[in-house]
Amino acid sequence: MPVLVMKFGGTSVATLDRIRRAAKRVGVEVSKGYDVIVIVSAMSGKTNELVGWVNETSPMYDAREYDAVVSSGENVTAGLMALTLQEMQVPARSWQGWQVPVQTTSAHASARIEAIPSDNIMASFGAGMKVAVVAGFQGVSPEGRITTLGRGGSDTTAVAFAAAFEADRCDIYTDVDGVYTTDPRVESKARKLDRIAFEEMLELASLGAKVLQTRSVELAMRYKVKLRVLSSFEEQSDEAGTLVCDEEEIMESNVVAGVAFSRDEAKMTLVSVADRPGIAALIFTALSDAGVNVDMIVQNISEEGRTDMTFSCPTDQVARAEAAMDEAKGAGTINFAELIADVDVAKVSVVGIGMRSHTGVAAKMFQVLSAEGINIKVITTSEIKISVLIDRKYMELAVQALHDAFELDKAA
Repeated sequence: MPVLVMKFGGTSVATLDRIRRAAKRVGVEVSKGYDVIVIVSAMSGKTNELVGWVNETSPMYDAREYDAVVSSGENVTAGLMALTLQEMQVPARSWQGWQVPVQTTSAHASARIEAIPSDNIMASFGAGMKVAVVAGFQGVSPEGRITTLGRGGSDTTAVAFAAAFEADRCDIYTDVDGVYTTDPRVESKARKLDRIAFEEMLELASLGAKVLQTRSVELAMRYKVKLRVLSSFEEQSDEAGTLVCDEEEIMESNVVAGVAFSRDEAKMTLVSVADRPGIAALIFTALSDAGVNVDMIVQNISEEGRTDMTFSCPTDQVARAEAAMDEAKGAGTINFAELIADVDVAKVSVVGIGMRSHTGVAAKMFQVLSAEGINIKVITTSEIKISVLIDRKYMELAVQALHDAFELDKAA
């Protein structure tokens, strides 16, 4: 039988009634002749509750026990989903990560999947099981300990299973009915995309779009998994949602596919750093070792052997970055006059594979922001993306103006 992977996020399984609705969707696919692997998240809010309990019990917690606690939410959902399907006379059973087994690295709370042997689940399919309900977000380390894949990790679980079982498709059910040109809560004219290229989705996910976890898109692109994002709250047709696919499968697309944004950005500037070979390596090695996720980097022109180095990072990592730089300065490895943190900025980006073959996107973006009186603090570009840091108070205005300027409310 062909295999289909269906993933249901926390809002899609938040109550027993929603689990029943999700189970009915699974039953429809079973009736079409599929063996179905269902990946489930914890019920909405449950993971946050479990994390809160861990932090309250042990602020300096053992990451192995953290994983043991926070992975339990998915176990509950998997069991309830399997029971619901059994009540519908659909042969189903639940699987925890270690039972599959989902083999991962030992990096607790941020483990990476290394292998998913198909033998156990395929044997169960062969014995008459029609649905394997797998607890997402979790696996097992080489030491035999439960691991978790980081927040949003159930998306990655789903794509990894689709790749391992060579599934016809991987459907991600969530609380939105697809991928939009930008967040509809910020721009009312945002349009749902029927298709989007893996590269565009990867950029949008990494730049702040919350629809899919970045690692899940990376996996889908690497293994050519057909990925569909759709709502668990609406009636579905075969063309529902947004298909994330190869660029070659998209006939025509706009130059810009979408506008992404991230509110919680900070701009950090090291003032008067010695301008010499290796200084950047020292700075960013220290930040990496401290677990700071650096994004945009700009180095100013050198003057009298000194330069300024600016980078962005999430606002919740500012204290960590400051501590790392102070420690490096105290140790004498990095010399700088001061570290200035601006925590009131936002990142706004335009993304589109059409940028490869069209000129003038940057000029148009900067003209639009200028016309709205929005000053650009930092600029970075890639082949299919342009990102800017601006004052946070102008973020929504910038998103709306760029969405209008690139006519993203209209299909190609």
